[in-house]
Amino acid sequence: MNLPLLFAAALLALVLIFTMVRPHRWPEVAVAAPAAGVLLLTGVTTTESATTEVRELLPVTGFLAAVLVLGKLCDDEGLFRAAGAVMARLSRGDPRRLLGGVFVLAAATTAVLSLDATVVLLTPVVLATARTMSVSPKPHAYATAHLSNTASLLLPVSNLTNLLAFGAAGISFGMFAAVMVLPWLAVIAVEYLLLRLLFRRELAAPPPPEDPPQAAEIPVFALVVLGLTLAGFAATSALDIAPAWAALAGAVVLGVRSLARGHTSVAGIVKALDVPFLVFVLCLGVVVDAVMRQGLGDFMKAHMPLGTSLPALLVIATVAAVLANVVNNLPAVLVLLPVVAASPAAGPVAVLAVLLGVNIGPNATYPGSLANLLWRNIIRREGMSASFLEFSRVGALTTPLCLVAGVLALWAAARVLGL
Repeated sequence: MNLPLLFAAALLALVLIFTMVRPHRWPEVAVAAPAAGVLLLTGVTTTESATTEVRELLPVTGFLAAVLVLGKLCDDEGLFRAAGAVMARLSRGDPRRLLGGVFVLAAATTAVLSLDATVVLLTPVVLATARTMSVSPKPHAYATAHLSNTASLLLPVSNLTNLLAFGAAGISFGMFAAVMVLPWLAVIAVEYLLLRLLFRRELAAPPPPEDPPQAAEIPVFALVVLGLTLAGFAATSALDIAPAWAALAGAVVLGVRSLARGHTSVAGIVKALDVPFLVFVLCLGVVVDAVMRQGLGDFMKAHMPLGTSLPALLVIATVAAVLANVVNNLPAVLVLLPVVAASPAAGPVAVLAVLLGVNIGPNATYPGSLANLLWRNIIRREGMSASFLEFSRVGALTTPLCLVAGVLALWAAARVLGL
């Protein structure tokens, strides 16, 4: 019996359970940091291993910090309020039109500003817009929840899991986007059709007559900075520079202007950094690395079916999706990437299949991703409820078809691009 593996796995389970429950709203790091410390003190992991893991994760967490600030600054500049007003005007009181607008906006927000911006900043705007139009907010809220996961497939910078997979895949920023654009479009299209079907009653409700909403001023400067930041992501990748520097540059430019105009505050920027969560990511990486080094990695290398054929990619994505719903998608990707990336039979396409699983799979249950848990807290604060059973029912009806569509599109894109 491998006692160090059992001990490390028990600590990982404790960290994940605490993360999902969060008693008294304590930050996730409150348990993750002591767990990592215990593993070091007991010798289950070494200082060298922990230091290596933290060093590898630092560029990822640095990027996440910059994007969190950039998203908050865009919100302070009124970008999301303006987007909500545009959606309301274009929908003309029709909830189905509003759903289409939410899909477009949520997909773009997730791809460019990461899933956190969609959950934290866009979801309240969508709920307020639906209430202003006197339509059911439920289908539109579910759209932001699901797209915060599935629409994060497009770019390496769209999700923390993407950044990890991007490094493991060993391909350029442009190639990543070129391969993933077809799965991204396929999954979003399937998601839209299924949500239209599942919420057909709410969407069929006749909209009440009302005056069109007032137009909001579009923050052009914020949009320009976002566009330049996105171009910077591609440029830094081509120059083999971490994308965190492009995100930092965008945050600095927008932050200086917002501070000068009184649209934001230093305290607000510091809060947006969410330092406890960043430290949690590093500590979680140390705990997962300990589990892998104590035998789980060898076990998975021996039993995980790897390859780039369509059946193999389906298996890889399915395993990743199941694991994401068991242990959350961030630990799942930390577990699977070293196994898949190290296999000569796999390659970058198999790594991207893992990404499909850990980004689409979490829509099946609340524990699937931290974004789901955060979304649940936000909609409760806004006066809407979505029980575990309801969320899982919607997820069970959408996730399998989205996963299959995504894998088929990935397989086709890889063959066309010769990856």
